[in-house]
Amino acid sequence: MEISGFNLINMDDYRLSSQSSVNNPEKFTDALKRASAANAPVQTRPGQELIDKEDKLYQLCLELETFLVKNLLTSMRNTVQKSGLVEEGFAGKMYEDMLYDEYAKDFTKNANFGLAEQAYRQLKSI
Repeated sequence: MEISGFNLINMDDYRLSSQSSVNNPEKFTDALKRASAANAPVQTRPGQELIDKEDKLYQLCLELETFLVKNLLTSMRNTVQKSGLVEEGFAGKMYEDMLYDEYAKDFTKNANFGLAEQAYRQLKSI
């Protein structure tokens, strides 16, 4: 069978089997332990304490990281020349600023830059 660039000779190789996990409970418990360890808080270096993400200081460090990322994005946007295709007024500039605020929040939340963690550890040790 050929599907847009994939050559599947034997489809039985790609089917999932539920029998293997039922017959061997030790493999299932090992998989469960690995999955729970993957969701545990990560300790980046030995001897480093875990970060409490609900701590007020950590939330403020996240806001600092968001501010720095927004400044970075705004500076990068200012290097691009405007085409003049869309007329910019007060509302357009305000919308663009709010858009970059949301981009910065999203990047801080999902990109894992690590600035907030470093600032939190530095301030927590003082």
